[in-house]
Amino acid sequence: MELIIYLAIGAIAGFAAGLFGVGGGLIIIPILYVVFHQLQYDPTVIMHMAVGTSLATIIVTSISSVMAHHKKGAVLWHVFKNMAPGLVIGSLVGAGIADLLSGPHLQLIIGSFAIWVAFKMFKGAHTVVDQTQSLPSRAMQILAGGGIGVASAIFGIGGGSLTVPYLNKNGVVMQQAVATSAACGLPIAIAGALGFMWFGYQQHVSVPNAIGYIHLYAFTGISIMSFITAKLGARVAHQLSPAMLKKCFACLLTTVGIYFIYQGLS
Repeated sequence: MELIIYLAIGAIAGFAAGLFGVGGGLIIIPILYVVFHQLQYDPTVIMHMAVGTSLATIIVTSISSVMAHHKKGAVLWHVFKNMAPGLVIGSLVGAGIADLLSGPHLQLIIGSFAIWVAFKMFKGAHTVVDQTQSLPSRAMQILAGGGIGVASAIFGIGGGSLTVPYLNKNGVVMQQAVATSAACGLPIAIAGALGFMWFGYQQHVSVPNAIGYIHLYAFTGISIMSFITAKLGARVAHQLSPAMLKKCFACLLTTVGIYFIYQGLS
C-alpha cells in the first residue's frame, strides 16, 4: 500500500514538472512531508527525509533530461566541467547545513524560497540575455557552483531556478542555459542525496525502509512514475497557455510556501 502511495506522488510530481516546465522538488517535498506525517514518522526528521528523498529522485529525472538536451547539442559541457567541482562540494556542505537545522527552521527556509520562486514566475518578466557578456574565470564558476550547490541541497532541488539566471546573466542564451542547468542538476542531486544519506545515518534515523534521510520506497516509486508522467505533462502543456500555466504554478507554490512558513512558526 505504501509503495502505491509513492507511485501516485511520482505520477503527480512528474506530470506537474512536465506541465509547468520545472523540476519536481518543490512539488515532491510538501507531498512527502504530509505523507510522512500521516505515517507518524519521527517529526524531528520528517522535513529532512522529504528534502533528502526529493534530491535522490532528481538523479533519475536529471539523467533523462540531460540525454534529451544533449541530443539537441544544447549542453555547454565546458561550463558544466567548470562548475561541477563547486556543485559537488557545495551540495555536500548544504546537506550538512540542513542536517544542523531543525525541522521548523528548514520549513521556514524552503517556504520562503517557494514564495520567492512563485513571485519570479508570477511576475513573468521576459529574460533579455545580453550576449556581449561572457562567463567569468574558471575559479569564479567553481565558486558560483559552490553557492548554487549549497542552496540547492538545502532546498531539495536540482538548482535550475538558480543556475539558469546565473548563466543568463553571463550571456548564455535561454535554451543553452536550461540544458546546461539540467546537466548541473545531476552532481547536485548525487552529492546532495549522498550527503543526506550520510548525515542521516550518523543521526541513527529510525524510519522503516530508509537509509539515512533517504526513503527507499518513496525514491523508487516517485522515480519510476515521474519518469513516465513527465512526458505526458509536457504534451498537455503544449495545448495550454504558457502564461496561464506559470501563474497557476505560482499560486500553487505560494500556497506551499505559506503552508511551510505556518508550520515552521507554529
